[in-house]
Amino acid sequence: LRDMTSWNHTVVTYFQFIAFSSIPGIQGSLFFLVLLMYLSALVGNILIIVITMVDAALHSPMYFFLKNLSFLEIGYTTSTIPKMLVNFLTKRKGISFLGCATQMYAFSLLGITECCLLAAMAYDRYVAICHPLRYTTVMSWNMCFLLSAVSWLIGVLLALGQTTFIFTLPYCGPNRINHFFCDLLPLLKLACADTFKNEIAIYIIGVLFIMVPFLLIVTSYVQILHTIFKMPSVGGKRKTFSTCSSHLVVVTLFYGSGIVTYLRPKDFYSSSSNKLLSLSYTLMSPMMNPLIYCLRNKEVKQALKK
Repeated sequence: LRDMTSWNHTVVTYFQFIAFSSIPGIQGSLFFLVLLMYLSALVGNILIIVITMVDAALHSPMYFFLKNLSFLEIGYTTSTIPKMLVNFLTKRKGISFLGCATQMYAFSLLGITECCLLAAMAYDRYVAICHPLRYTTVMSWNMCFLLSAVSWLIGVLLALGQTTFIFTLPYCGPNRINHFFCDLLPLLKLACADTFKNEIAIYIIGVLFIMVPFLLIVTSYVQILHTIFKMPSVGGKRKTFSTCSSHLVVVTLFYGSGIVTYLRPKDFYSSSSNKLLSLSYTLMSPMMNPLIYCLRNKEVKQALKK
């Protein structure tokens, strides 16, 4: 903490993370478990990127979006987990004010972009299944690049505004974050000001850029399921559904924990449960996604065999 002569209080120049677990002697075990999961997530997503670039059979809009998703997952996980691993091994589990702002910006950018990209992937599956004759026309490469660019643009602008909104608040007292990274809600609890407007802004952003893409995904899958149920052949139904089942599982994993974390009422907020939920979408989802696509997708399995 640094004294400022122009203020009657001190200004926080660094934050300190509270240990992930209060159980003594478990930090080493947690370090190796999280490290193993992190390396698995990196290897799996890098593998997805490589095979979608190398195998000509996977040069389609569906796998273009999957490659983008894997790239997002690598950055999303790397924005939080390496710092968490370092904190397992050090006594002073701190991060500078600027470092905290940078971490929040990167995490928010990649998370919001992923929400939008998952919606774009659902739209791709909707066009492929419900309007197959128009698929190559609608989902041209220009459209794919446009959907991807819009997802990134929304993430960049929204994360910038959100991070600025949080870090222009005064932080003058406690500097201990009850979390393993610089997340929105734990930081708001440390601000030396009324954060009601900030909390409302977070919920509005959550509704607009978490729930709206989620509702678009739900709408797409309602239309997809309606089309599948009208198919006369059981084999055709199974084959068609298999082309989007992997994406549906990924959406469920990502949105399930994200919605519970950021859109649940404040009265139900718990630091311990929030850490576990955050770990599920910052590490579990990126680790599981490559496995889901490799195990459930026939084209990816064939590319892996090659």
